[in-house]
Amino acid sequence: MKNRILKYYAGAVGLLLILFSSCNDLDLAPTNKFTDLNYWTSTEKASAVLSMGYSQMFGAEQFFVNERLSDNLYEGRGNTNEKMITSGQALPSLTRFSDEWKKCYEGIKTCHIFLENVDRISDMDEALKTRMKAEARFIRAYLFFRLTSHFGDVPLFDKDVTMQEANTIARSPKSEVVDFVRKELNEIVSLLPTKQEYAEKDNGRVTKGAVMTLLARTYLYENDWANVASVCEKIMNGEYGRYELFPDYEGLFLPQNEYNNEVIFDLGYVLTLRTWSEYYDAIPLSVGGRIHGFAPTQELVDDYVMKNGKGIKEEGSLYNEDDPYVNRDPRFEKTIVYHGYQWEKGDGTVSTVYIKPGSSAEAGVSNLDEYAGPGQNATATGYYLRKYFDPTAPAGMAAGLNLILMRYADILLMYAEAKYELGQMNEEVWNKTIRPIRQRAGFTDASALDYPSSDLQNIIRRERRCELAVEGVRLFDIRRWKTIETVMNGTPHGAKFAADNTYIRLDARRFDSGRDYLFAVPQSQRDINSNLTQNPGY
Repeated sequence: MKNRILKYYAGAVGLLLILFSSCNDLDLAPTNKFTDLNYWTSTEKASAVLSMGYSQMFGAEQFFVNERLSDNLYEGRGNTNEKMITSGQALPSLTRFSDEWKKCYEGIKTCHIFLENVDRISDMDEALKTRMKAEARFIRAYLFFRLTSHFGDVPLFDKDVTMQEANTIARSPKSEVVDFVRKELNEIVSLLPTKQEYAEKDNGRVTKGAVMTLLARTYLYENDWANVASVCEKIMNGEYGRYELFPDYEGLFLPQNEYNNEVIFDLGYVLTLRTWSEYYDAIPLSVGGRIHGFAPTQELVDDYVMKNGKGIKEEGSLYNEDDPYVNRDPRFEKTIVYHGYQWEKGDGTVSTVYIKPGSSAEAGVSNLDEYAGPGQNATATGYYLRKYFDPTAPAGMAAGLNLILMRYADILLMYAEAKYELGQMNEEVWNKTIRPIRQRAGFTDASALDYPSSDLQNIIRRERRCELAVEGVRLFDIRRWKTIETVMNGTPHGAKFAADNTYIRLDARRFDSGRDYLFAVPQSQRDINSNLTQNPGY
């Protein structure tokens, strides 16, 4: 499906540009041309519109900026939207808020136009039409869930709205939006194939497994543990398709292994046709990076356990602060670049990354990767990113690597957490969830693999953080755990490279629990629609 959807996407762009010209984001443009009978004449044209809906669901920009709003990554340069939010200075006029709102409603409008017009194609195969309608309803449900997760109450409607309606519509309670999403998902799951039932050319389309994973997340974000466990157990039992852990953690994120059986749903990219370049500002300069934009925090680094399964501060961990990167969780070096890291390039050659100040001169080499203080081109934290590096990307990092939105390891982690919170965690559950995840990661010590007798909540949460690091879920985890009030308040840190041989102290973060769980309703939309209320504190 990857190439086919992109082919249609290119054609659909011109047809749908009219959608994006209006001032009100709920009624994004007149639709007379798009709904004209002359357009809705073929299955190919319907596919083009649906492909546009897929492209509007999510993108690399949102994928990584959500992570930059968490304690996993630090924004290193400039007065960005993410820095405004994490420092507690965000205003309703912030473009991050208006872009999130606008992009979601653009996609919802595309889905409504598709659903309201696809029946005009009289000679379209009915089974295909039914499936494509279900795909559009999934995209719409995904976007409404994305909206309500950030804004709380949002305008909810299940058909295309007129300009007058768009200018007067009020926000629906979050509970109604979530109920609508769940109702849609429960209705469409029977109308969609499993992953295995799709032909290879349709790789990347919505499946039964994707529908149920999104349903599980709607319960996860509300800490509804019984329903989380129930849905995840059905997925684990193969009721919605066959999923399994990919045997190699690093390989899971390489282009040659796309669409493997761990992937439940991902964002499709193709070199030169549709690419993303966010990693241009996240990898070391010596291997093709541009400037430092965002980098891992010391707090994320510290949460990776030792190979014996113990946290670095636990007795018997064997952690050495003067040699901190040895004998760590094997996923650590697949995710984070540290001083002395051996960087393998796409051509198989290896180079050493020097980050500690003065280290490259000592080694007799010259590069720009060394930490040089805040606001510089190099890393602000003493770390760079490796996970999601596309070794096939050309100079400039225009990557064609798919970005995974849902994968089977997350199902296992959700299930483990739910069973713990229900008081039902035991060795059998552990051996079906955390143990195989750690075995796949490369742990071999029995102390890391065997069922622990205590501290299970912390172990499960830490496992989730390290397994899913830089995959865009951390923000939503710390929100639902309420730990965001602590981890996003105070001073984050970087590596032990400060002038006084202490950990780098980064710009302070501020989180107002009375305001910052939600984004502000964009001021630009409230200026148009007086019925849109504002979230508390803005």
